This record gives sequence, structure tokens and C-alpha cells, in this order.
Amino acid sequence: MMLNKLSKLFLAALLSLLAAHSSATYDVNIPQPETVIAHQIYGLHLYVLWVCAVIFVIVFGWMFLALLKHRKSVGHKAEQFHENTVVEVIWTIIPFFILVALAYPATKTVLAMKDAGNADMTIKVTAYQWKWEYDYQQDGIRFFSALSTPREDIEGAGKPKGNYLLEVDNPMVVPAGKKVRLLITSSDVIHGWYMPQLGVNQYGIPGFIKDAWIQVDHPGTYKGQCSQICGKEHGYMPITVEAMDEANYNSWVGAQKQKLAAATEDPGKSWSLDELKVKGGQVFAANCQACHQANGMGLPGTFPALNGSKVVLGPQAEQIQIVLKGKNVMPAWGLQLKDSEIAAVITYTRNAWDNKTGESIQPSEIKAARS
Repeated sequence: MMLNKLSKLFLAALLSLLAAHSSATYDVNIPQPETVIAHQIYGLHLYVLWVCAVIFVIVFGWMFLALLKHRKSVGHKAEQFHENTVVEVIWTIIPFFILVALAYPATKTVLAMKDAGNADMTIKVTAYQWKWEYDYQQDGIRFFSALSTPREDIEGAGKPKGNYLLEVDNPMVVPAGKKVRLLITSSDVIHGWYMPQLGVNQYGIPGFIKDAWIQVDHPGTYKGQCSQICGKEHGYMPITVEAMDEANYNSWVGAQKQKLAAATEDPGKSWSLDELKVKGGQVFAANCQACHQANGMGLPGTFPALNGSKVVLGPQAEQIQIVLKGKNVMPAWGLQLKDSEIAAVITYTRNAWDNKTGESIQPSEIKAARS
């Protein structure tokens, strides 16, 4: 009776696996490598895999042969190897040579991964909760890259499409065939800049700068993610690297410089309340909504509500300092946002939902608060 039940359970499990296999394809290998280092990692992976396979066949083959040919039922008597010097030397020397055979290519690959010298260009990568900042040291270009998947898709209201949870608003762009040095750090907690096709998985650690390098062989778009559990939105922190040929890359650099010049604001401009509320709503949706929610009610026990908040409805200076410097798990937005963006989002929170203060904060006030 018990065997019949077990056989039925086994059959049901087998059928479910077959059904799952028929409806989805599972890739069990390393993604297609696209850099010199990624090719070395891929080759090392296969090499170690074959060494393990050979060891498996030899060890288990020998073991099963011994069980078959030297079993007690055929009258074989057990051999005694206690304190046999020859046997002990053999099972010491063989593993030693196996370790050397594995360590030599692994060491070459690790040393190559750390050799970021003689680079054609340098990009500083700074991690934030939960986005990336790319600062092109030679070109004077600096921008943030964050998840662009609509919030309604994440929360189940929309229909996921495209590269779900891997889409970004501003990809990191590099010239194909050029060696790019990456200086990776973090502003808050430990993050991981992980690009499997490019052979990089480097931690970003607050207060430290770690370097890595990439040299993408072919133009294309490559996807990655943060590899360290870094907080509530860890799963929504993708990375996209787009490699372009030299002509297209130079055009992109020119366009980025024009974009930065166009975004330069008059520091003496006085913004109207309506202008600040519109801009603040956009800044809030892009940076604050994930924790404090679109209705300003937050997440009870985790993130405080802004609707009716004593801080939001209290003295302006106190709220400005919290937004600039952060508090608890809230990041220091002063490191990420411009004066006008901080002024706008504070104005928005003080006049949105049930908060009707009628107050506006000017960028000049944020500039003064920074100092």
C-alpha cells in the first residue's frame, strides 16, 4: 500500500517536471561571455567542471568496482592498509597535484581581473539605495541610472513587458574595444556591481574605492543587477551597460554634454508654488514613492507616513536637514539631488494629500542649508 502511494507521488512529481520543462527553457550555464575576463572565467569554469567529472568517474568507478569484485559474498577478505606508507604518500601527492592544476589557472584569472592599469578611460560607479551613479572622469559626464519599470507593473496593476525589472532610464555607455577602468564605491550600504557577461562582480563598500575593468568586444546591450542584499528595493536595482562603436559613442558623449548644459539652472531663479509642486511630484515619484507610497501613507512599522506628518508640517529647517542628511534607513538625498529638486520635493510634500501649508521652499534656501 505504501509503495503504491510512493509510486503515485513519484509519477506526479515526474509529470510536473516534464510539464514545467515543456513550458520554459532553463539556462544552466554561465551567460555568453563578452569580455576577455569573462572568457577566462568561462574557460576556467569548464576546466574545473571537467576535472571534477574525471575525479567523480575515477573515484566512484573504483568504489563500485571494489564493491562488486571484492565483496564478502564471493569470499574476498578485506585488505589492511593501516600505516601503509606507500598508500599514504599516493593519496597525499595526487590531491596536491590536482590542487596545483586548479590553482594555477585560477590565480592567473584573478590577477588579470585585478589588472586595471593602462585603461583608455575611467568611470566612477557609486551605489545608492537604490540606484547607480556613473561619473565619467575624462568627459565630465555624470548621471544616475535607476529602474524604469513602471511601479504599477511591479505592484501587479500593469502587465510586465520587455526586460522586466532589468530596464533602466540611463544605461552606462562605453566604447567597444576600449579598456574601461571602473572605480566602484557606495554612499550607504554594501552593494554589488554584478555584470556576468562582462566578468565583473565587485562590491561597492562605503568609504572604500574598489577597482575593476571591462573591455567589451562587441557593440551591444548587457544586463546585470546588484548582487548584495542592500535593503527593501534590492531587487529593483538593475544595471545596463551599452557598448557602442567609437563614432556612436562620441555622438553620445556630445549629446550628454548638451543635455547637462541645458539642465543647468539659474541659481537665482525664484520658483512659483505651482512650478515647485509639479517638479516636486516628479522627484517624489522617482525617488520617494517606493517607500512613502503615492498616497503619502508610508508602510506602517517600516517607513513613516508623510501625510499629516509632524516633520512635514513642522519647521521647514528640520525637514530640510532630514532630506539633505538622511535619517535611519532614509538616504542622504543631498548627495543625489540638486538644490531645485530638494526644494521642489519638500514643497510638494508640504502641499500634497491632506497637507495644505501653502508654503514653498526655494533652491536658495537649500543651498544655504547645505553650508
